[in-house]
Amino acid sequence: MSQVSIIMNKKDIDRTLLRISHEIIEKNKGIEGLGIIGIKTRGEYLAKRIAEYIYGIEKINIPVGVLDITLYRDDLKEKQPQTILVKTEIPFSIEDKKILLVDDVLYTGRTIRAAMDAIVDLGRPKCIQLAVLLDRGHREFPIRADYVGKNVPTSRRELVKVRLGEVDDLNQVEIVK
Repeated sequence: MSQVSIIMNKKDIDRTLLRISHEIIEKNKGIEGLGIIGIKTRGEYLAKRIAEYIYGIEKINIPVGVLDITLYRDDLKEKQPQTILVKTEIPFSIEDKKILLVDDVLYTGRTIRAAMDAIVDLGRPKCIQLAVLLDRGHREFPIRADYVGKNVPTSRRELVKVRLGEVDDLNQVEIVK
């Protein structure tokens, strides 16, 4: 029998994304040359929310793109025999831009490694920064987020589920034991 613990509700998520948005502006000394790319699926919606918060602060729209990393995964054969590709949509040039890569959970680092490979195949950004809602540890690659909403120590047996209204009709983060 699984046990579910809610560790963030909608208000917590919103507050966290607002804080991350302020940190992004501060670290970059503004938003000039910034482009945001969210990793499909939940990273996409977090990226859009961060862009909205930054607009609320700076009154400037930042371009937002969506990245499908399916073909860059190193576990593609293990995941599904029938791979479903989702379209990558990045409506701006990444050349010489500061790219903010956004995902929901940082775990082993394999997803982020795949995303960086995909981005570099599209061009040469000035830099890539990483923002995640949750960092749960257990890294297999030397990857660290520049902006972390919450550090959540977990065991490998636990499952972290980020639920967002755009996909799940619910805004909360759960740990399933």
